[in-house]
Amino acid sequence: MKQLKAASLITAIKTPYTTAGEVDIATYDFLVQAQIDAGVDGIVVGGTTGEGHLLSWEEHLILIAHSVHKFSDKLLIIGNTGSNNTSEAIKATKNGFAAGMDATLQINPYYGRTSTAGVIEHLTRTLDIGPAFIYNVPGRTGQDLTPDIIETLAKHENFIGVKECAGNERIAHYEKQGIACWSGNDDESHDGRHQYGSHGVISVTSNIVPRLMRKLMDNENIELNSQLQSLMQWLFCEPNPIAINTTLMMTGAVSTNFRLPYKALSKEQRQQGYELLSALNNDERVGDSLSLLDDDDFNYCV
Repeated sequence: MKQLKAASLITAIKTPYTTAGEVDIATYDFLVQAQIDAGVDGIVVGGTTGEGHLLSWEEHLILIAHSVHKFSDKLLIIGNTGSNNTSEAIKATKNGFAAGMDATLQINPYYGRTSTAGVIEHLTRTLDIGPAFIYNVPGRTGQDLTPDIIETLAKHENFIGVKECAGNERIAHYEKQGIACWSGNDDESHDGRHQYGSHGVISVTSNIVPRLMRKLMDNENIELNSQLQSLMQWLFCEPNPIAINTTLMMTGAVSTNFRLPYKALSKEQRQQGYELLSALNNDERVGDSLSLLDDDDFNYCV
């Protein structure tokens, strides 16, 4: 638990695909190694950015097990084994811990929303299994995990903390009570860390610039944070992970294969990103090239 709470930079790692639409393990290993080389503390496997919702449970759990086998001596492995179905969340979380993951990331039931009492019971059942980060992202779930919920869950011995997307004021409120928080908003994460007392960030942006995100978490750097704001905001110009997928394809880090329903950013959007990425040094980006790409370069799989 102490090591988990000490992790200030955790990357929500992307899942890459082959032209046939299968999980591309070799490229996945390249992406994870880039995170290790940059000093990232841990990865979330199969999160929103890793498209866990587009993976079968078999694929999802194999990827967690592979990550543990290959990389657990180098960084923390956090498996996104949450679900809006309590039974599925319990089963996946048990299997994830059986595979050796260090912790789980758990989300409140989405779409088929439940009451506050139901949310607490759902998350308590998964906390009973092992160490867990609770993920509050109202923009996706449609339901805010308000302080009365989190403060109740924080009493559980397996509660690590919160990945919080409701802003730095909320984070400061929790941290003052000793409830650990990681920012879920990259553009707020520097100030969250150095001005509001967060433990760090669970980041999308670190997929492409892990060394720069490491700098932002290690020391207050107002100038660098300001420089990265446009890139961070552009990475969310469409619902995540559309932009980070497109970005890693533009830098040659992954093949140009999407799983539907995700499609590449438009050429106009890619041009904006190209200009932002061009302003970075080559060794600051993951991938060894940079190109705009044409619309017909992208392959769409199901």
